[in-house]
This record gives sequence, structure tokens and C-alpha cells, in this order.
Amino acid sequence: MFNLTKLEHTLRLKPHLLSLSLEEAVKGELESLFVDKVIANLGLCISVYDIESIDGGFIFANEGAPTYTVKFRLIIFRPYVGEIVSAKLKESNRNGLRLTLGFFDDIYIPELLMPEPSHCKPDEDHKNQVIWTWLFNDEEYFIDGHDEIRFRVQNVKFPEIPKEQIGTKPFAPMEITGSLVSDGGLGPVSWWV
Repeated sequence: MFNLTKLEHTLRLKPHLLSLSLEEAVKGELESLFVDKVIANLGLCISVYDIESIDGGFIFANEGAPTYTVKFRLIIFRPYVGEIVSAKLKESNRNGLRLTLGFFDDIYIPELLMPEPSHCKPDEDHKNQVIWTWLFNDEEYFIDGHDEIRFRVQNVKFPEIPKEQIGTKPFAPMEITGSLVSDGGLGPVSWWV
């Protein structure tokens, strides 16, 4: 779920940061550039783990700031396919579920990857939402948002940035598709206690 990724980046250090130690100034700039951002085909950057080297410090013509080449490692969130992850319900609709980890909200369980047989009915407490129900051995098991939900990662994708916004849904640079289909153990934790 979390990986260390080594990167190299050319970084221009603004003059007002030169009063700080070099490593402190570089780390601050790296954090502002990468933390809480999705790096295509890598994942969501959680933190700068360490700085391995800082080279350069050249001041190019017509610039008043030094430029460094920095080698560093980042802590990246990117679950692997097949991994079991626990999340909370963010919203539900006729298309399926949307889950959240607290720091990442673009996890989707589509209707086709719900346990069979499942159906949904309108949620009287939350307008425009539904409650999904799984029928097993003549008992109904609800996905109502009270428990953590365990799911298996089916796919992690990094969609291309659209040229223009379509609809009201904001662009998500990383999306995880999950599944609740299994021989047991997936779905709300209360199902299996």
C-alpha cells in the first residue's frame, strides 16, 4: 500500500529560503511540490522520506536563485492489485459505492463487483443515496456506513488530464476500483463478526 520511491528533480531555490540550512530549504520546497499530489503512474505522495544528495547550486544568467539537482525518496500511497484494504463508506448510489481512507477518497466499488445477489433501495436518511443489501442464506446484510468495509483492489488507474471539465464531478488523477466479491471476509466488518 505504501512504497518508497526514489526520484531526481532539478529544483530552483528562491532567495528568501537561503537563510535556512540547505537541506531544510530543499525539503520544504520538495514538500510543497510533491506532498498531497498524485504523481502519474506512481501514486499519491504522502511525505518526503529522505534526501540522498543535493548537487549543483548554480546561478544561471538573469536568475537570482541557485538551481540544485536533488535525489530523494518519497513515501507513495498506491495499493497493489489483489491487496485487501479497509475503508469507510463516503457515499452510495445505484452505480455502487464510493469509499474513503480519510486521506484518499477516489475508491469505487461498482455494482458488478458487489456480492451476489445484491440490490439497493433508497436511503430515507440521506437524500440521493441508497443502501446496498446482500442476501445470503435468507438473511439481509446491509452496507449502511457504520462499519469499516474491507475490499480487494481490482484496478488502480491514472486517467489522462481532460482538456476541459465534463460534468460536475471533479477530475481524479488516481482512481482505485475495488471488489466485494469473495468466498468470505470482504464487505462491512460486522458481516463477519
